[in-house]
Amino acid sequence: ELREWERRLLRAATDATPSYVVEPKVDGLSISVAYRDGLLVSGVTRGDGEQGEVVTSNVRTIRSVPLRLARDGVAALEARGEAYMPRPAFERLNRERLEAGEPPFANPRNAAAGTVRLLDPRITASRRLDCYFYELAALDGELPERHADGLALLRELGLKTNPLNAVCEDLRQVRDTIAEIERRRGKLPYETDGAVIKVNELALRREAGSTSKFPRWAVAYKFPAQQATTVVLEIAVQVGRTGALTPVALLEPVQLAGTTVSRATLHNEEEVERKDVRVGDTVLIEKAGEIIPQVVKVVTARRPKSARRFAMPDRCPVCNAPAVKEEGEVARRCSNTASCPAQRREALLHFAGRGAMDIQGLGEALVDQLLAQDLVRDIAGLYDLEAERLSELPRMGEKSAANLLGQLEASKQRPLRRVINALGIRHVGERGAAVLAQALGSLERLAEATEEQLTGIAEIGPKTAAAVTSFFRQPANHELIERLRRAGVRTVADPSELRAAVPSDSPFAGKTVVLTGTLPGMARSQARARIEALGGKVSGSVSKNTDLVVAGEEAGSKLDRARELGIEVLTPEQFRERLGADKTFSGG
Repeated sequence: ELREWERRLLRAATDATPSYVVEPKVDGLSISVAYRDGLLVSGVTRGDGEQGEVVTSNVRTIRSVPLRLARDGVAALEARGEAYMPRPAFERLNRERLEAGEPPFANPRNAAAGTVRLLDPRITASRRLDCYFYELAALDGELPERHADGLALLRELGLKTNPLNAVCEDLRQVRDTIAEIERRRGKLPYETDGAVIKVNELALRREAGSTSKFPRWAVAYKFPAQQATTVVLEIAVQVGRTGALTPVALLEPVQLAGTTVSRATLHNEEEVERKDVRVGDTVLIEKAGEIIPQVVKVVTARRPKSARRFAMPDRCPVCNAPAVKEEGEVARRCSNTASCPAQRREALLHFAGRGAMDIQGLGEALVDQLLAQDLVRDIAGLYDLEAERLSELPRMGEKSAANLLGQLEASKQRPLRRVINALGIRHVGERGAAVLAQALGSLERLAEATEEQLTGIAEIGPKTAAAVTSFFRQPANHELIERLRRAGVRTVADPSELRAAVPSDSPFAGKTVVLTGTLPGMARSQARARIEALGGKVSGSVSKNTDLVVAGEEAGSKLDRARELGIEVLTPEQFRERLGADKTFSGG
């Protein structure tokens, strides 16, 4: 795969002999810092890819982020780095949380992300975050022509870079460097799941360009997932926000990828049967995507005679309502959608999540307290909370209560796409919520939409449409949304969220388009925006569902695939002709 990436790179950037920089892929939270006249003026997270969070006060507490650059004469600089929690600090923090009766963090990445976003910088300072910088993003004057020189300048100015970074002249040296990082992986003070390989020469990066999603001049190399063996002590069943019952293996605690693992998902009852996982079995586990522990297989040679088969319950283990398995579904679901305590808990956590209403401070421990004290029964009830009652909760106090109420007040202005996502409608994630917000513009119109109308929206399929109409058929959900509206939550899209009306004669309406190669005089993002504005969908890969391929200069394997499938291919000139009737396109 690495060799194939290099072949694609050389096709995109002709007559080039690149060198590479290999960097450990540190598992933390990406941040960007800005300096003006040598002084740190801002620290921002990457956020959701469109909008980050200003966390300057917390970034100032990270010792490896200097408040002043090491030498004068730099009027403006921006650098990107990875804030992470070193393993010793992570282990100490989890010990303290357990002693305080709080749930431990699942991994150092979650701990770092939560710490950077805390409201109190003093707590951030006490958790001893660290940071490696990996990109000189902007500089008054010209950037160095080589990435390695940019890293050297960052070090010279006092910004810490990873000592394992290496310049490699060819792919053989790249492989040797990756192997060395993997060999040292277990002894590093941070979590890493691979390495990042980048073209060193910035001019070559510009020539290579990017696809609709990724730069052609960089690639991530992932290490094989770390594995461990342990014993299944019990198989429990947890209930999610949509009522899905998920079997979970409770394990004899074992160290895996830097954390102590005592639970692993078994996904669903069919998966349990397929792998034949029994209570008492010795199992091999790994972290899916280095985050979620899962059972890979059973070590049947070590199965004891007392091993016990698992039977999925036909009733919800939390509220005892019937657990129903619909035709075509893998999961059983609790039928008590209105008042199952487990579903209410997960619904509140989802509502407060980063991709939804982003209510900082409303985590698992506080949600459990609110439910136990009967202060909240559903998501709309969050906006009825009062400072006096909140401040009486354990580990809250007046300041924490005021901070939470401030977060709730700020969440009322979240864009409609986030509000739709926060409702927790089945099959509607962040992308689906954005599409619905763009197409319909308000919760009222979404509630009134028929399945036929919804499936007429690009990217909304029959399952999603059925789930949306089913959600709004329930009177309780109409009442819920009315309460949110009365509380002041945004239920109408901001003009910037709305999709312009698609002309009836649009040549792209309802079509799936793939862009490949460089389009002269037109940025890829601009071409994508025009296609989507004219009712089309831009895909990153060619398949039998592709309607058109726009092939620019140095088009690669996607063009070959389009020809194999007999898909219509447009040259840049033909593409411009089809856009020509649209007066909003200037071509520059």
